[in-house]
Amino acid sequence: MLAGLQRFVSEGSRRAARRNGCCKFQTLPRGLVRALSWSPRQFTREDDHRHTEAAETHHPRILITGGLGQLGFGLAKFLRRSFGKNNVILSDIRKPLAEVFESGPFIFADILDYKNLRELVVNNRITWLIHYSTLLSAVGEANVPLARSVNIIGFHNVLDIALENSLRLFVPSTIGAFGPSSPRNPTPDLCIQRPQTIYGISKVHAELMGEYYHHKYGLDFRSLRYPGIISADSEPGGGTTDYAVQIFHDAIKTSKFECYLKSDTQLPMMHIDDCHRATLEFMEAPAACLTMRTYNISAMSFTPQELVSEVCKHLPDLEVSYKPDAVRQSIADGWPMSFEDSNARRDWGWQHAYGLQELVIDMLRHIRLRNSNHA
Repeated sequence: MLAGLQRFVSEGSRRAARRNGCCKFQTLPRGLVRALSWSPRQFTREDDHRHTEAAETHHPRILITGGLGQLGFGLAKFLRRSFGKNNVILSDIRKPLAEVFESGPFIFADILDYKNLRELVVNNRITWLIHYSTLLSAVGEANVPLARSVNIIGFHNVLDIALENSLRLFVPSTIGAFGPSSPRNPTPDLCIQRPQTIYGISKVHAELMGEYYHHKYGLDFRSLRYPGIISADSEPGGGTTDYAVQIFHDAIKTSKFECYLKSDTQLPMMHIDDCHRATLEFMEAPAACLTMRTYNISAMSFTPQELVSEVCKHLPDLEVSYKPDAVRQSIADGWPMSFEDSNARRDWGWQHAYGLQELVIDMLRHIRLRNSNHA
């Protein structure tokens, strides 16, 4: 508990030190501004007083796209603790569970519908846009046309809306933005990339377009290359690193786990709490501190075998088999084995809190607690 309190205090101190920066935006070229439109407010009149109250706090007004994926709802809860429930709006194209509705504002938003998305930004006075809508690696390979549409066309809609409205735009990137010709152990921020999946290609495209809009037009674009993110709050969603989430569910439920990667496949990973905290700290960092617009962030790297060994310390009856999936194994073989993230640590003070031991203990505790609550 003391260690957790120390982390909380130090994180709060670092975050407070980042809030003094501001961003300036240049006048937009007329050719980039799409036709104006109008629609009724997305919230009811009963929410007007809350909008006024929120505006007076000077907190950012945040819209999260793709909010029902693996990261969105958890990040929304995390940000609401800092900025208030009504200043963080979650969105997606699916119907959410009651827990999502009850936790704070949720609205329908299709990133392929430019007009609707623009109305949401204008009507809700959004100042930060966190763009989580994407098709992950293995899912994207199974449906390339859809991945191209969501990951590239949807991103361009978000990019143009952010520029028009002088938003601070966060678009996560990934270990998948690198390829077999990249240095793999460690992988630096700047090196040859050349990914071989539509997911990775779309992320490199987003990195470069975001940086281009920043340098040419002054858009406050920010991106973090996430490693594999491990969370007890969501089910695996089709990513190549999701074995590191599935193992905990299977270990507790059936004491058996079949891994779709080879036992010695090393990849960078991160606990979800570190991921959310990194995202907030990066978004709060003054622009003057940033020497680049896309950063690697890292916490740990491990293989399936190393993860299994750690899990077996707590669940010694776990039976594990390996049946490599050709598609996912080929993807993993072209990804970084570890991230070099010294620029993030130097420029805006990034520090991870969870190693492998802490991650395993926390995952087992949370999944057991959730299962007992649903029993």
